[in-house]
Amino acid sequence: MIRFEDVSVTYDGAAEPTVRGVDFTVPEGELVLLVGPSGVGKSTVLGAVSGLVPHFTGGTLRGRVTVAGRDTRTHKPRELADVVGTVGQDPLSHFVTDTVEDELAYGMESLGIAPDVMRRRVEETLDLLGLAELRDRPISTLSGGQQQRVAIGSVLTPHPKVLVLDEPTSALDPAAAEEVLAVLQRLVHDLGTTVLMAEHRLERVVQYADRVALLPAPGAPLTLGTPPEVMAASPVYPPVVDLGRLAGWSPLPLTVRDARRRAGALRERLAATETPTPTATATATAAPAPSPSRPRRPRLLRKRAPVPSAALPVAAVEALAVRRGRVEALRRVDLTASPGEIIALMGRNGAGKSTLLGALVGLVPPAGGSVRVGGAVPHRTAPRDLVRRVGLVPQEPRDLLYADTVAAECVAADGDAGAEPGTCRALVSELLPGVADGTHPRDLSEGQRLALALAVVLTARPRCCCSTNRPAASTTRRRAAWSRCCARSPPTGTPSSWPPMTWSWRRNSPTGW
Repeated sequence: MIRFEDVSVTYDGAAEPTVRGVDFTVPEGELVLLVGPSGVGKSTVLGAVSGLVPHFTGGTLRGRVTVAGRDTRTHKPRELADVVGTVGQDPLSHFVTDTVEDELAYGMESLGIAPDVMRRRVEETLDLLGLAELRDRPISTLSGGQQQRVAIGSVLTPHPKVLVLDEPTSALDPAAAEEVLAVLQRLVHDLGTTVLMAEHRLERVVQYADRVALLPAPGAPLTLGTPPEVMAASPVYPPVVDLGRLAGWSPLPLTVRDARRRAGALRERLAATETPTPTATATATAAPAPSPSRPRRPRLLRKRAPVPSAALPVAAVEALAVRRGRVEALRRVDLTASPGEIIALMGRNGAGKSTLLGALVGLVPPAGGSVRVGGAVPHRTAPRDLVRRVGLVPQEPRDLLYADTVAAECVAADGDAGAEPGTCRALVSELLPGVADGTHPRDLSEGQRLALALAVVLTARPRCCCSTNRPAASTTRRRAAWSRCCARSPPTGTPSSWPPMTWSWRRNSPTGW
């Protein structure tokens, strides 16, 4: 169904190809997962299937890509629209209409599908993706996760033979992601739909893949194999595979269930190492037994040591209410952020997480209650003063990036923050090693743009740093680098608020909920 024959893509002005010598085939009715670190060319490979590369992006494509027998070099994207459905990393760039129901119907109308068939498919998709209650809502009023579900639904309704999905679950909460992946699995198994998907949240999708295609580095050869084979050599992998590597299991587990089945011997080894030593036994004997009426708390649930009252709070929200038109987005929300605290805001898509962060940075005025950050009211504070109190990495990093080069972005960030020259560039060097000063932000991958936006925000050393759920677009290693940068805070501490997806950080897990 999809065939790459020695494909290389070089963008205008680039010294080397972004991808080189890509050669593989995706048969009909298979789900192939495309993995690799940020910036290796995964989006380029996906764009070549839909014809967006090179017809829309420019550059030079050498080799041959065919989809259902059609050569993408001679067929423009509109001539592949009846065969290929594409969802990119930015759903907003795909929307044409104003409301959810109209957007689901638009692709079918463009293909001339009969009205009665259109109505039936729209109803089916609304139910499948949990969008029925949103059918009449303007798309601009939806949360990022809801918009992502609409974008996926809009390419499902025409029933294409091939689906090309770039980070389709990055903005979805775990329950919504499971629903979307279950729909994709049904399409593959029951209808024979071919799916080529790139995803960083491998713990969600790797078990569904028939095969995995690995791009280990820019310009490196693509490796294709079964999920356990590729995960054994991949530089990016889910936590359960990391556990399997440490334990020396073969084949590697892809799910928690697989790991539990292999963990018997490991549990016995760990139990043996926890046998108390004589000294420890004597100490334990001398220590008073805990009172039966007050059982000892598990370590992860113990109260944190109190923070000196002089340092409290960095951010305080009391009885906050926010309305968006007729929708009550937030109602009587209370939140206090202490210095050095990391808070995870968790909830379903559309619950108001981004609205709460918007109120903390002054983008959303409250309809009731109060918000204070560093003693200031955010929506009444001058931007130059506010950036030193609170920073926000937006859901779409391009909203924060406006210069023509990475170097210009760094210079502007230093100036806006009143920081020493080179401050932002030092952060970029840690988060994006190897990215040249002359690189245009639009030429970075989504994960790289996200890291650049974080560096811009942290340049001002805000006392409170907030981010939407887009860290999911980065690899596990890059998210770890993010946490290291956020941990290097001013002496008073910098609390961070990260909505739902960063609970997957392996080390710097949330300390407040």
